[in-house]
Amino acid sequence: EFVARARDICGTGIRVLSGEDEAELAAAGVVAGFHHADGLAGDLGGGSLEIIDIRDGERRGGVTLPLGGLRLIDWSGNSLKKASKLVDETLENVDLLKEGKGRPFYAIGGTWRAVARLHMNRRNYPLNVMHGYRLSANEAISFANLLDHLSPSSMAGVRAIPKARRETVPFGALVLERLLKRTRSSEVIISVYGLREGLIYSMLGEEERRKDPLLSGCEELARLRSRSLEHAKELCRWTDALFAGPGPVETPAQRRLRHAACLLSDIGWRAHPDYRGQQSLNIIAHADFGGIDHPGRAFLALAIFFRHEGLVKEELAPRLHELADETGFKRARIIGTAVRAAHMLSAGMPGIICETVPFYEGRNLVLPLRGRIADLRGERLERRFVSLARELGVTPEIRVLDGTGDGQSYASSGRDRATA
Repeated sequence: EFVARARDICGTGIRVLSGEDEAELAAAGVVAGFHHADGLAGDLGGGSLEIIDIRDGERRGGVTLPLGGLRLIDWSGNSLKKASKLVDETLENVDLLKEGKGRPFYAIGGTWRAVARLHMNRRNYPLNVMHGYRLSANEAISFANLLDHLSPSSMAGVRAIPKARRETVPFGALVLERLLKRTRSSEVIISVYGLREGLIYSMLGEEERRKDPLLSGCEELARLRSRSLEHAKELCRWTDALFAGPGPVETPAQRRLRHAACLLSDIGWRAHPDYRGQQSLNIIAHADFGGIDHPGRAFLALAIFFRHEGLVKEELAPRLHELADETGFKRARIIGTAVRAAHMLSAGMPGIICETVPFYEGRNLVLPLRGRIADLRGERLERRFVSLARELGVTPEIRVLDGTGDGQSYASSGRDRATA
């Protein structure tokens, strides 16, 4: 009756999703939101809980259970003690839960996001982004156990979550705690991508689905905010040279993040110079990117912050550096100084740095300047190139070439130049 009335009012067809449909679309949402998603996903709604097994980016199985927050409140008479018994009885014979051992658990749904929000606030977490927030399974169980013992009156005073969610949070925490104990998952990852995003993803063509969601998002942001998307792509190739030969070893995942940083390197150019670094950091840290975790966000934001601000002391760096490990922080400094040097040559315009691709000669990092570009050699460029070489642990050399390829080299100390 409700669907018929709604159809008449809206003037459009309405499709009522089955539990199987919900599981299928929730799985598609997780695949769209994470790079190479693999683990169990749980979508907790008001009426039901869908558990889905995702392997190699594909759904391999799923089950629908009557454990939604509102249904559980009604079913238990708003008693957490009774709800605990009902949850255990429902999960007892769900064989799919065995597939979660040692794998991530992707938590979908507003109630579980509210649980994560409380946990973030408790930790004074440095990033206000829910998607991709992680906590170990043991940490999640311990925190959920704390919440599922709170009375409704205790939740009434919690301001960090919407009022409409406060009633269901203890019950959602209870379900999460019992699930994790049975799945023996390695960690919990919060996904804001769910059924709705899965529906959109399912409507995309095969070619579009194959695209990297992070790089696609960065490219679109560069197209909207940068001076030149082509220049951003040139930066990807220019920095490729720094990680070739005797340069730092780089994994495919690190290369992917480096290219993302290059695409985002100029999105703050319209801001006042005094604020470009902080503004770019805030945009990148909180952008609606898929396919990236929080350490990856921290790396991208810090790299572009350093690109504008230079290498500040670690204690003066934004708190986001707490999310990056030592390797990630070091790489952010390298990419930031590399992009800073390249922009001194190009001013964000295409067709310049492709003629000045650096290369290694032994322990020397050589920056070749040819023809008209040779006039760009100066103290500011030298200082930035010296900073880059220092981060890479090599000796900087700016080589001015004539049309034949011969020319002069300058070994830069940052203060003076000596003809080699």
